[in-house]
Amino acid sequence: MATSMTSETTTADLGFAKLDLARQQRCGFPEVIYGEGKTTEGLLTIVQTMADAQQGCLITRVNAEQAVALEAQYPTAVQNRLGRTFWLRSSTSKQQMGKVAIVTAGTADLPVANEALATLEAMGFQPDLLSDVGVAGLHRLLAQLERIRQADVIIVVAGMEAALPSVLGGLVAVPVIAVPTSVGYGSHMNGLTALLGMLNSCAANVCVVNIDAGFKAAYVAGLMLLSSQRKGE
Repeated sequence: MATSMTSETTTADLGFAKLDLARQQRCGFPEVIYGEGKTTEGLLTIVQTMADAQQGCLITRVNAEQAVALEAQYPTAVQNRLGRTFWLRSSTSKQQMGKVAIVTAGTADLPVANEALATLEAMGFQPDLLSDVGVAGLHRLLAQLERIRQADVIIVVAGMEAALPSVLGGLVAVPVIAVPTSVGYGSHMNGLTALLGMLNSCAANVCVVNIDAGFKAAYVAGLMLLSSQRKGE
């Protein structure tokens, strides 16, 4: 497949996709590709184009077939099968300062939490994942509270009635990014109940991203820390 490059826009035009090769310079993080709905061949072409341009890339929502093909082509890249992510490191990747805790209400929330985990790792952070500390057994959360309080930003991943962000928000003095998940019985309405519950949180430090949006929560958390670092320099 022919590839054309425009120097004015630093875009690689593949015909079926136009890749942004300047996102790292503008936004502090390279191109992110949503894998769902793309062909395996198309994803391989995208990754090879990014590699040829000496750019890293993160792919989210990778299915099983795509994961096998990507691993065969790029065995040294990092995959998180539970989080459904693929990360091709760039030559400019570096370790970042700042701590993010990812807290899940239950183990059913782990796929979304792992998407957040993989995203933060691709941004250069070393997140701390704590799972299954929901309000059904509040003692489990309280037992981990001092560990959680070490974080500069907290991502809380929860489904069902999604009470955990509000509870945790009242116990910490840092931003809490709430991620509703499409987990629960019938009345959870594919995560809508959790989303509305989080949006109505009375904890002032809680903000909310979309349903199952582990990537978005992690990206925002990472930018918070990177912005803080720049201002402190």
